[in-house]
Amino acid sequence: MLVRRESAGDAEAIREVTAAAFGGLDKAALPAEAVLVDELRGSQAWLPALSLVATDSGGAVIGHVLCTRGQVGTAPVLGLGPLSVLPDMWGRGVGSALVHTVLGAGDALGEPLVALLGSPAYYARFGFRLSGEYGIIPPKPHWQPHFQVRVLAAYQPGLRGMFAYPEPFDRT
Repeated sequence: MLVRRESAGDAEAIREVTAAAFGGLDKAALPAEAVLVDELRGSQAWLPALSLVATDSGGAVIGHVLCTRGQVGTAPVLGLGPLSVLPDMWGRGVGSALVHTVLGAGDALGEPLVALLGSPAYYARFGFRLSGEYGIIPPKPHWQPHFQVRVLAAYQPGLRGMFAYPEPFDRT
């Protein structure tokens, strides 16, 4: 497996991986997560350096992760997601490789933190903790049990407040 930046020819493969990962087999009715990736790609929140694919030994895309520009108050931060892996590749370390790589890339770019909505049981292994521990408020209060933050090297403890995803998330 190789993890690399998304290239211009990867969009359709990413859409297919995301649809498969989130249960959408009907191409006429893509799951919201697949539509979201396409909408994010066309938004000002898109960060090309943080859209990563995992490929198999033949070069086929088997997983994808991205971070886009979010905010805590007026401070720029990252929002992770969606994370997608082909179902027949689950449990083989593809998701872990993608998350470790995107966290390392965000850290190298000087980002302060990464926030996400996801399973605490899964994301704790990457250092994510419930956002309330850092004074970060999820955009929707009922997300609190699943809204998490991973601080990076540039994090400053005074960074607190409401997290805001980029606009395309409002439509999902």
